Amino acid sequence: MYIFSQKIFIAILVVLGSITLVSADVKKARQAYVINNYETAFYEYSISKNEMDVLDQTRFGYMYDMGYGVEQNYHEAIRWYSKAAAQGYASAQYNLGAMYDYGLGIVQSYSEAVRWYTKAAEQGHANAQYSLGNMHYYGYGVMQNYQEAFKWYAKAAEQGYANGQNSLGVMYDFGYGVVQSHSEAAKLYTKSAEQGYASAQYNLGNMYDHGDGVEQDYQEALKWYTKAAEQGYAKAQYNLGNMYDYGDGVKQNYKEAAKWYIKAAEQGFEDAQYNLGLMYQEGEGVVQDYVTAHMYFNILAGSGDKEASDARDDLTKKMTPSQINKAQQMASEWVKNHAANE
Repeated sequence: MYIFSQKIFIAILVVLGSITLVSADVKKARQAYVINNYETAFYEYSISKNEMDVLDQTRFGYMYDMGYGVEQNYHEAIRWYSKAAAQGYASAQYNLGAMYDYGLGIVQSYSEAVRWYTKAAEQGHANAQYSLGNMHYYGYGVMQNYQEAFKWYAKAAEQGYANGQNSLGVMYDFGYGVVQSHSEAAKLYTKSAEQGYASAQYNLGNMYDHGDGVEQDYQEALKWYTKAAEQGYAKAQYNLGNMYDYGDGVKQNYKEAAKWYIKAAEQGFEDAQYNLGLMYQEGEGVVQDYVTAHMYFNILAGSGDKEASDARDDLTKKMTPSQINKAQQMASEWVKNHAANE
C-alpha cells in the first residue's frame, strides 16, 4: 500500500487546481480567437486580463498590433508582448523584436530587435531565426557577418521555413559566408519556391533561364517566372516579358510581352519602363502611342538615365507641342503618385 505525504497530496491539488482554474472568459476568448472572431476574443480577454497566460497575452497584443477586434494600438501591443516576452515566450519575443525592428509604436532600435530576435531564435522560433539572419546579413544592430547570417538562415531553413530556404539559397548562389554552389542554391530555391515563395520562384526561374546549378531549361524558367509574376514580383514580370519579347522558350508574342512589362513598369521597374517605351514608340504589342512612350522615357530621364533621355529627345522631334505637353504632364503625375505610395 502506498502512503502519500500531506505535502505531496497538497501539491497534486494545486496542480489540478491550476489546470481547472482557467476562467470561462479566457476559454471563450481562446475559442473565439482560433476561428478569427476577434471582436469576441478581444472582449473576453479584456475582462480576464489577470487570468491570461503567455499565449493569451501574446494574442491580446497581436490583436492590438493588427487592429483585430479593436482599434490598432502599437503601444498596447508592445505592452502585452513585453509581458509575455519577459516570461520567455518565444513568439512574444519575436513580435517584440519586430516592433523594435520597424519602429512600430516605439523608437526604432536594431540592437533591441537583435536582442529579442536572439532570445526567440535560440528557442527554435523559425521566423526569429530568419529575421536574426537578416540582421547579420545586412549589419543592422550588429556588425555585418555573413557566417552568422548563414548560421541562422540554415536553422530556419532546416525547419522548412520558405524565407530562410530562399535566403540560404542566395548565400550559396553568390558565395556569401560559404563556398559558392549554384547546385545547392537551386535545391534550396526549389524547396522555397514549391511553398509559393515569390522571390524563390523568381530565383529558380533565373537559374533555369541561365543554366546555373541546373540544366538550362526555358520552359522551367517560364513556369517559375510566371508563378512569381502572378504574385506581383516585378523582376519576374520583367523577365517574363523578356521571354515573350524575344521568344525564349515560348512563341514570340509582343502583346504578352507588353502585358508583363506594363505590370513591372507600374511598380517602377526601370528596364520594363524603357522596353515599354520602345514598344509604344514602335507599336509592338500595343497601339502605337508617342505620348505614352515619351512619358516612360521622361520618367527614366528624370532619374538620370542617359539612354532614355536620348530616346525621349529623338521621339520629341516626331511629336506635336500638345503631345509633348500631355506626355510631360503624364510623367509628372506618375512620379507624384508613385512617390506618395512609397
